[in-house]
Amino acid sequence: MSIWLSALAAGALVSVVSFVGAFSLLLRPRALRKLLQFLVGLAVGMLLGEAFIHLIPHAVQETGSIRTVSLFVIVGILLFFFLEKVVRWQHYHEAPPPGGKVLPMAPMNLIGDAAHNFIDGTLIAGGFLVSPTLGWTTTAAIIAHEIPQEIGDLGVLVYGGYSPRRAVWLNFLCSLTCVFGVTATLLFGTWLQAPMIYLLPIAAGSFIYIAASDLIPTLHNKSALSAQYGQGVVIGLGAGLMLLVGVLEGMLQ
Repeated sequence: MSIWLSALAAGALVSVVSFVGAFSLLLRPRALRKLLQFLVGLAVGMLLGEAFIHLIPHAVQETGSIRTVSLFVIVGILLFFFLEKVVRWQHYHEAPPPGGKVLPMAPMNLIGDAAHNFIDGTLIAGGFLVSPTLGWTTTAAIIAHEIPQEIGDLGVLVYGGYSPRRAVWLNFLCSLTCVFGVTATLLFGTWLQAPMIYLLPIAAGSFIYIAASDLIPTLHNKSALSAQYGQGVVIGLGAGLMLLVGVLEGMLQ
């Protein structure tokens, strides 16, 4: 019972971290619009950094096969390619939501993040099944990389057409899959973590696809030379943050 309580509390804590982006509710619309390009560039760097610095190396370490992981990354990219086809088809055949058009990148980002949060939940529960110390250090490591990523995710959702308030709420609902991951692992045992390892490169593929296909093209709308340099710096900053988080995770574990 203590393992259940601790693991579920840790999963809920990770979900609550999604509210870190609620600062956008305090900004005026004009200030938020100016900030969005920065947040989108930051999200690009973070998504690519999370994929190449965190998810893919971890999957290679767990599976021992670079080729297998590479194939599953391609599966993730293709899966989200066809998923975006479905999302776009629905947008063409349904009435636009109140408040304006929502771009496919927004729900795509929610889906990819939901899968990622579910995997985080399995890792948290797996840690608590070994020892409380490992469970809490795993939780601390996950929170460390969730805080900057949630800020970038919020920028993507708002840029994709959601109002700031709705973006914060949907981001929180998406983060609750972490609790589902905790529950599933505690119910079905550590054997669930074996197939979950193959979801890591699929999630990496989804992040690569969203960053390269949906987000980077929007950055080209700013043609000024200063904007181009600024975007490059911000993307590098996002990737650098993920690198720093990876170092901190290694120290915590």
